[in-house]
Amino acid sequence: MERSAQEIRRGILTYLACTFALSSIFYTLIIRAGHLSAGHGLYVLGLMWCPGISAMLTCLIRRRSIASLGWKWKWRYQLASYLIPIAYAGIAYAVVWATGLGGVPNHKVTDSLLAHARPGTSPTKALILYVLATGTLGMITSTVSALGEEIGWRGFLVPELAKMTSFTRTALISGVIWTAWHVPILVFADYNSGTPAWYGLTCFAIMVIGISFLFAWMRLKSGSLWTGAFLHASHNLFIQGIFTPLTIDTGKTKWVIDEFGFVRES
Repeated sequence: MERSAQEIRRGILTYLACTFALSSIFYTLIIRAGHLSAGHGLYVLGLMWCPGISAMLTCLIRRRSIASLGWKWKWRYQLASYLIPIAYAGIAYAVVWATGLGGVPNHKVTDSLLAHARPGTSPTKALILYVLATGTLGMITSTVSALGEEIGWRGFLVPELAKMTSFTRTALISGVIWTAWHVPILVFADYNSGTPAWYGLTCFAIMVIGISFLFAWMRLKSGSLWTGAFLHASHNLFIQGIFTPLTIDTGKTKWVIDEFGFVRES
């Protein structure tokens, strides 16, 4: 039985109310501490699961099946979702390194890797092993946290919006909401690369709204929320766990890399 636009709208409003109400608990904890690592990272993990928990709560409140969130598995789309962030992040960081806006590799990182490696291990081998281990085993933990958001944003919100409006508006609206959800920790905590809040927020908003088109298309095309989970997990993992740590700050680097610089949005 098809639901009316009014019913869909009520469901979306219920979902957003639950998401921001639950998130306010973790906003408070993180902002009071002043940094994302507070609570051994559990505050951030809790925050990232607020959209997903809210989606499931909304299903219960609105008497919908949780299975409707899109749990089907599509190997072709999941593989693409893993590889796409590696491609766009790799191109962006290659530009940074080639132009001297940032250097590579960061010797503090390679020295740390060698300190934990077997005697006689070369820096190159240590670096390769680190990238391989992070890019594979690291996806497990990265997906656990990303899934919390994606059950909500792509599992619930995007399909609901798509029933009411065009693809372009669906991607834009979901992107704006996704950006707004990050604002408290961007402005009042340390979710930034060290640039002024207005600059980091502007670059971050452009990036998030831009990639929301990719996330929405993959979700609607595949019918699977796992595309969002893998895109999100791979994006976070390779940018925050590999490319950014391996980049040397040459003076202006923080203005162009990570999720808060203009090269990431070009």
